[in-house]
Amino acid sequence: MAEADRKRATYADLTAFPESVHAEIVAGDIYVHPSGLPRHGHVAAAVSGMIGMPFSFDPKGPGGWWIVSDVDIALSTHDVVRPDLCGWRRERVPVFPRDLPVRIVPDWVCEVLSPSNARYDRITKADLYARHAIPFYWIVDPAARVLEAFERQGAGWLRLGAWGDGDKVPIRPFDAVELDVGRLFPPPEEGEIAFPMSVSEAIAAYGAA
Repeated sequence: MAEADRKRATYADLTAFPESVHAEIVAGDIYVHPSGLPRHGHVAAAVSGMIGMPFSFDPKGPGGWWIVSDVDIALSTHDVVRPDLCGWRRERVPVFPRDLPVRIVPDWVCEVLSPSNARYDRITKADLYARHAIPFYWIVDPAARVLEAFERQGAGWLRLGAWGDGDKVPIRPFDAVELDVGRLFPPPEEGEIAFPMSVSEAIAAYGAA
């Protein structure tokens, strides 16, 4: 079938799925994702708490943001996504979005990787978010225990950096506070290495002084 004749999906097509099904539309194609692992939910909740509390809820914090999780965002008629987390600056969006799908492009999006969606989040959605001029994109990898942050530059992304266990850093656009990256992740499983290590931990892990 020619591209012009292909029926491209819209948000109306997503309403046919149960709310529990994580379905999205990119360029008119529907993508359905399996449920995330428990650590995926843990990390998403941790990011939401550490960012949402000072920037969205705590009157004594820097404030200035609406932070929400797992909500449908219509970037265009044929691009409808459900990021793990996203946020809008209140100076740009003074009234909290209430209807679905939200039709206001976020100022920040965060995706938590699962084994089934890593390529999709790193390539397909990264390209989509850049194309729709989202200013900031975070990718959190629970397996690697790493947070990567990107800022849109021109038509692509500038990598601001990557951080893991032991890093307490200000990360744009939430650089008014320091984020303790290691606290985003559940405790390491047996045999899993978290960095940095003490001398005794290195000896125990690698058997060498």
